[in-house]
Amino acid sequence: MQIQLSQRASAPVDVKKLVVPVALVWAVAMVLGLGGVVVRFLTGHELANYTSSIPWGLWIASYVYFAGISAGAFLVSAVIYVFGIKRLEPAARLALFAALAALLAALVTIWLDLGHQWRFYRVFLYPNPSSMMAWIVWLYMAYLILIAVELWFVMRADLQLWAAEPTLRGRLAALLLGRPGDALSGRPRARAPLRDQSGADASIVRLLATLGIPLVIAISGGSGALFGVVGAREYWNAPLFPLMFIVGAAASGTGLVTAIAAVALPPSESGHPRDIVPTLGKVTLALLGVYLLIVWAEFSITLYADIPASTKPLSNIIGGPYAWVFWVFQIGLGSVIPLALLLSRPRSVAWVGLAAFLVAVGFFATRLNIVIPGLTEPQLEGLDDAFVEGRLSYSYFPSAMEWAVSFFSAALATGLFYAGYRLLPLVSPSKESSR
Repeated sequence: MQIQLSQRASAPVDVKKLVVPVALVWAVAMVLGLGGVVVRFLTGHELANYTSSIPWGLWIASYVYFAGISAGAFLVSAVIYVFGIKRLEPAARLALFAALAALLAALVTIWLDLGHQWRFYRVFLYPNPSSMMAWIVWLYMAYLILIAVELWFVMRADLQLWAAEPTLRGRLAALLLGRPGDALSGRPRARAPLRDQSGADASIVRLLATLGIPLVIAISGGSGALFGVVGAREYWNAPLFPLMFIVGAAASGTGLVTAIAAVALPPSESGHPRDIVPTLGKVTLALLGVYLLIVWAEFSITLYADIPASTKPLSNIIGGPYAWVFWVFQIGLGSVIPLALLLSRPRSVAWVGLAAFLVAVGFFATRLNIVIPGLTEPQLEGLDDAFVEGRLSYSYFPSAMEWAVSFFSAALATGLFYAGYRLLPLVSPSKESSR
């Protein structure tokens, strides 16, 4: 009976049942998103609901969310490669490519938020080392290059094997290996037997992963510091913000990788399908617990001190007009339900995958509650009544165009990841490909 219960508990996710509904949701999001992007380019910011008083809205929250989840996914892959955790290696490539897809979504989102997005290059041509925002941009570029190079070395052995195939993935593999002739003709030329470079590639991957860990921590902590150094906003001006961003990124990214592993990894040779998912679920549980502890410290100490400039935004979060974002999405769906599932069904691939997915998605509410409440309180008492005009309002709810553009970013990241999953060797180790 024990064996039967164990087998039922570790039953795999039936991916085939998810394909059609997920594809439909993705198609709707992409169509709406493309419409929003077109409207964004035709009308600029006219149809956005943010104001002069609230200049950062849904798109900034989306950017912070995608950037954080990218950093967390990268940390998962980096820890696996740096410490040589063989058992978790099947998830490492997926984590690395998920980090790339999420990072591209973050950069597209923040680019669409810019007032003059075609001037983005000026931060490179006219550098200002005293600007924290400039440093964030440079660090993101370094991070993007590092992920791309590391991913190439991780996949190189399999790309060399796939490049011999007269298929679409074979053409792509040839192109990535610098053989545009083979990619265009679709008829790979005979080549000398491949020299085994797996040892050298593994060393380079380990080095890049090692360099990436402090880089990602600097990016996530820097994003938190970008809010924390705004002394005029008491809600943001908290020393815990950099740490909160780092732990939040790790928790959401690990949740994303766990959810992906639950549906994307093939059954292992041990006979227990996707048996690394419960292990990743335990890591997600631990990180979520640490993050909630930090949130508790931030909220309890601030509310106990009862300094109006700090407590008003928190009061709005837990009891204001958008308290449902906090209680329903951040606490309920993003914390309590995942904790219950991870504690009660720790061996179930399906339930752990669902819990991890809720953690990853629920952090979007967390990012909304960081960005927007910090701007909804006037810096001077009575300032909100001094000038009565729509563009000076201190209330904010995203417009349809803003939601549509955020849907586009989410659909873009999802589509990129699925394309990579189908066309790149993200789950096929070299040994299996050579069979």
